[in-house]
Amino acid sequence: MTLIHPLAVVDPAARLGDGVRVGPFAVIGAGVEIGDGTEVGAGAMVLGPARIGRENRIYPSAAIGFDPQDLKFQGEEVWLEIGDRNHFREFCTVHRGTAKGGGVTRVGSDSLFMAYTHIGHDCQVGSRIVFANNATLAGHVEVHDDANISAFSSVHQFCRVGRHAYVGGYTVATMDVLPFVKTVGQKPACYGLNSIGLKRKGFDAERVRRLELAYRILVRSKLNTPQALERLKAELAGDPDVDYLIAFVESSRRGLHKSTPQGGGRGGDGGGEPE
Repeated sequence: MTLIHPLAVVDPAARLGDGVRVGPFAVIGAGVEIGDGTEVGAGAMVLGPARIGRENRIYPSAAIGFDPQDLKFQGEEVWLEIGDRNHFREFCTVHRGTAKGGGVTRVGSDSLFMAYTHIGHDCQVGSRIVFANNATLAGHVEVHDDANISAFSSVHQFCRVGRHAYVGGYTVATMDVLPFVKTVGQKPACYGLNSIGLKRKGFDAERVRRLELAYRILVRSKLNTPQALERLKAELAGDPDVDYLIAFVESSRRGLHKSTPQGGGRGGDGGGEPE
């Protein structure tokens, strides 16, 4: 059964699945569909049109499915789609899409969005992702599966963050962030492979070794990007991780953060150990 606190406001046009719990002073608007077992905390607001999956937890004062922060938005029907088992912590904000941006913001499953994080309009966010406090996406950003964006980091509109990327604290990403790599800084630099994070995700030693080799060819060699890609194709093509890395680089439209720290040293990761 659905448990709605008597002080909550739920629009009659909202559809709530079995076992949904809605706390006091929460507001759920028209056009919202919430899957079984999801919890909406006290004072949270969920507006639509939005489809939210099963067993999500929306913590107090979160704002989910609000209008896009785009001056071109004129009230047209645009959507938010969220998968299953995500946690949206206190004061997290997620906005719907825009007509010119495809009309929908999407979030996958099994992710943690900590306090005050923001997902802008038309973003496409994958699964098993962690946003630390105050991590912010502008509009039209892609974040691929298993990425980690640390506290107070921001990603510029139309940029992409690759799979298993680790974005260190206070990073300002104005170009695409390489998959599998630690990228850190207000003038971002690459601090090596995200090897700790990869091992925690179940990558074996050989898989990590091949990615380390690919990273050195792409980032630390003196080859330019086209030359590095040709060498990767010649030496490591057929490896699924390397093939994804090559495709990510080749499809970049905004360029890539692939500089190394001043002096070329490894340095720290600037945001704590990858989780």
